[in-house]
Amino acid sequence: MIDILNLHKSFNHKHVLSGVNLRINRGETMVVIGGSGSGKSVLIKHVIGLLTPDEGSVLVDGVDISHLREKDLNEFRKKYGMLFQAAALFDSLAVWENVGFGLMQHTPLSKKEIREAARRKLEMVGLKGIEDLMPSELSGGMRKRVGLARAIAMEPEIILYDEPTTGLDPIMADAINDLIIEMKKRLNVTAIAITHDMVSAYKIGDRIAMLYEGKILEVGTPDEIRKSANPVVQQFITGSSVGPIKAV
Repeated sequence: MIDILNLHKSFNHKHVLSGVNLRINRGETMVVIGGSGSGKSVLIKHVIGLLTPDEGSVLVDGVDISHLREKDLNEFRKKYGMLFQAAALFDSLAVWENVGFGLMQHTPLSKKEIREAARRKLEMVGLKGIEDLMPSELSGGMRKRVGLARAIAMEPEIILYDEPTTGLDPIMADAINDLIIEMKKRLNVTAIAITHDMVSAYKIGDRIAMLYEGKILEVGTPDEIRKSANPVVQQFITGSSVGPIKAV
């Protein structure tokens, strides 16, 4: 579904990605782990076409999105849904308007039809009767769920999760993990999640890839990553301050 090939990206002569290679199979959830500043967000922005690589390519269904014209790229992005780290809801719009925002922009559906579609998606993520609330009236966990409802509103083929459990208590984080798994089963989507939450990574990931010093250091199933002999991987997944990764 997605092939990331020899991807390089620098900012002000700082190499963030230095030859990333990663294949995400159709229908799987790939979790990308790595420390703060390791380039996880930069990587996911290339996958959705918000950044253009200095070198290399990102193929989605065989299409190199880095060479698409803006008009074609915008059309191609309809394949995607994205759950942002802080949900990124529009504070001035009601919940149903947030969920239906993409439908308003890209479909001829009426306001009534969009509201009904938003209601159905909110039910899918366990939220009923909140269509007319404003984002300021929602808890952190509810905001994440609304963000997820918006991500699936246009029934995407690919969902990108940017730190989906950050800022949530352990119980709500687990509920979000369960929702991610449920969305995969019900919608048969391909997903990429970036996180440093290993509890979440082990639970939602079919495979886990570790990004370190601009490259993918290791890829494997959750069990394979747990048993990795690589000292960098072991230090990260156990959260130890002792090892080759230096705290900065």
